[in-house]
Amino acid sequence: MTSDSPHYLGHRQRLRERFTRSGIEGFADYEIVELLLTLAIPRSDVKEPAKALIARFGNLRGILDAPNEELSSVKGLGEVAPVALKIIRAAATLYLQQSCEGQDTLADPTSIETFWRMRIGALKNEVFQVAYLDTAYRLVRDGVETLEEGTVDRATVYPRRVIESALRRGSAALVLAHNHPNGQVQPSEQDKLLTRAIVLAAEPLRLKIVDHLIVSVDATFSFRKAGLL
Repeated sequence: MTSDSPHYLGHRQRLRERFTRSGIEGFADYEIVELLLTLAIPRSDVKEPAKALIARFGNLRGILDAPNEELSSVKGLGEVAPVALKIIRAAATLYLQQSCEGQDTLADPTSIETFWRMRIGALKNEVFQVAYLDTAYRLVRDGVETLEEGTVDRATVYPRRVIESALRRGSAALVLAHNHPNGQVQPSEQDKLLTRAIVLAAEPLRLKIVDHLIVSVDATFSFRKAGLL
């Protein structure tokens, strides 16, 4: 690096060297965001955009969950960085899903709860998804499917469609999940009735409904843990 090189190049190098030595331990929140932004913005100082993102969205999760249009309004991000941040978030979600694949869902329910909070917890509309499990209650490969997408407070789900999708995939057990965009994860009466209807439809076919999770960004309600399954 020459003496007339932009000052931020040395700063970037030092950040990368720190990460290589010890991971992100000891990094300030904005420095972690800086590291991510250097992947998408190669030719400018990203410290101030990183600090602006933290100031506006609070933390890394808030940044990754933020809509593209809000990210794009932050000075210095440009057009590529918001897309890159969404790619990073999607890759992290896929990593969590693949980490759950092949593992006993009942042995480590926390992993799949974390996965769903990240996958759908921050969505603005309600989404109903299903995880397909094998006979050992292991998540099968690419075993998560969105069955319904709805409004801010409702996604219409038909038990018959849930069962048909499970049979089509040769699944032995299911985990149901949907989000509550208002952040309140306690089940409504409609949620309870739907869960019961799916259980009743599954029983004659020997399909096991392992759990129904309701998630927000920060919280999860488990029908199984609450004794409702």
